[in-house]
Amino acid sequence: MNRRDSLILALSLATAACGARSDVTVIKLAHGLDPTHPVHHAMEFLAKRVLEESGGTMRVDIYPSEQLGTERQALELLQIGSLGMTKVSAAVLENFAAPFKVLSLPYIFRDEAHQWAVLEGPIGREMLALAARFRLRGLCFYDAGSRSFYTKDRPIVVPSDLEGLKIRTQESATATRMVSLLGGSATPIAWGELYTALQQGVVDGAENNPPSFHLSRHYEVARYYSLNEHTAVPDVLLVSTVVWNDLTRQQQQWLQQAADESAQYEKLLWQQATEEALRAVQEAGVQVIRPDKAPFAALLSSMYAAYRGEPTVTALIERIRAEATITGDEH
Repeated sequence: MNRRDSLILALSLATAACGARSDVTVIKLAHGLDPTHPVHHAMEFLAKRVLEESGGTMRVDIYPSEQLGTERQALELLQIGSLGMTKVSAAVLENFAAPFKVLSLPYIFRDEAHQWAVLEGPIGREMLALAARFRLRGLCFYDAGSRSFYTKDRPIVVPSDLEGLKIRTQESATATRMVSLLGGSATPIAWGELYTALQQGVVDGAENNPPSFHLSRHYEVARYYSLNEHTAVPDVLLVSTVVWNDLTRQQQQWLQQAADESAQYEKLLWQQATEEALRAVQEAGVQVIRPDKAPFAALLSSMYAAYRGEPTVTALIERIRAEATITGDEH
């Protein structure tokens, strides 16, 4: 199905993204993940809390597995109000709201504690708010762990192992530049098409977090998983500003509260899913490698200098680094 046909299908399915069915306000939430994914379970938790808090007068209906289009298409539908909500990676969101590109910078966070001090503090709240300029309102960040390389024919132990390999990336200029700097050939491919692309040799590998590597069954094709943990790109839960502005103040509060609660629930699910994923893929015969991260970080440090001409992005990077100092971390 081409992009035009996908958008037509999505528009037809998402008609009345937020409207009344009798006395119930219904919001349609679409995303690209499998229903077994922990992020999907967190959104189910959100839907349950909205229904409970509203006394059944408000409902969130979830459409997983790219039923209503890719992440980029879902964002476009949000902007025109034909879809109510979506979950996307911050890497894809940077194409719509440029400051989000800082969250895709390699090794921007020293550790998990620093990451959540940033995302759940003033910096994170400001970033969620700024998406409104692009008709997208950020509700919360979901943990998406750390992204690492997985490959078909050889393990990635040092950066030079990537030379000559075609590596699938998200539709993110930051991600493609990162892979190129490490010597690989960045190849953006939709998530739903990646298993076949790996199987047919369109790409030699990809990069993602352990639960996604496991639940997608990519480990059946890619037998090497190198935990260099180059980025910790969060997911972002968004609502269309068209839909948000049609809600009453009380409905907005119910939705925001449910999103906040689901984000905390998702972090617990994510930790469990990561442990289970690594155990499962190793039991299935995948070789898990834990390379030295320093050579990767050294090669990718030039990505920070590249943003000196973008004052907004540079200031955001500096604030994130300052947050590390405040919380006792060092970048």
